[in-house]
Amino acid sequence: MSSALQSKPVRVAALIPVKRFDAAKGRLATAVQPPMRARLARWVATGVVEACVGLDVFIACDSTEVAEWAAELDTAVIWGPGLGLNGAIDDGVDAISDAGYDHVVISHADLPLPATLTAVARADTVTLVPDRRRDGTNVLSFPLTDTVAAAYGASSFQWHLAAARELGITVEVRPDHHLSLDIDTPDDLIHPCIK
Repeated sequence: MSSALQSKPVRVAALIPVKRFDAAKGRLATAVQPPMRARLARWVATGVVEACVGLDVFIACDSTEVAEWAAELDTAVIWGPGLGLNGAIDDGVDAISDAGYDHVVISHADLPLPATLTAVARADTVTLVPDRRRDGTNVLSFPLTDTVAAAYGASSFQWHLAAARELGITVEVRPDHHLSLDIDTPDDLIHPCIK
């Protein structure tokens, strides 16, 4: 847990939306065969969960296979069939808030270097970690008293940043070379940081 949050007793949860493994990483189709893409998606998602040391982890999904994988990792599942990514995240945030948590860290499941993930949570602060292109939002963290609605897709970083600024609390854009790296395209597979 972040030292910034240790000075104030808060309950922090991680929310990780996970797509069906056999449907994940479609943009890698020209470089990676389907069975390997499924294994890659599962492996990277496992690393993200394991990086959440000290946090309760919730997996938002609508796949039985993903739910079984989550159970193997001793994480909770928030089942959201037919909600899409943004609906599943908003539903997950609501469920985590209803369970009595104070703060949430939302992370994509395709971060190959997630070791610093728990350091993103800061009390009374919305923290955003954009992807390397500053287009997507790889990690979004906020107090559950000041929620940011999910707006993932093209230009999600700009959408989330604008929504966070409207809340009137501290907003931090955190440059993090590791958390900004995700695996979306064949070029990402040969990034020097993940060799």
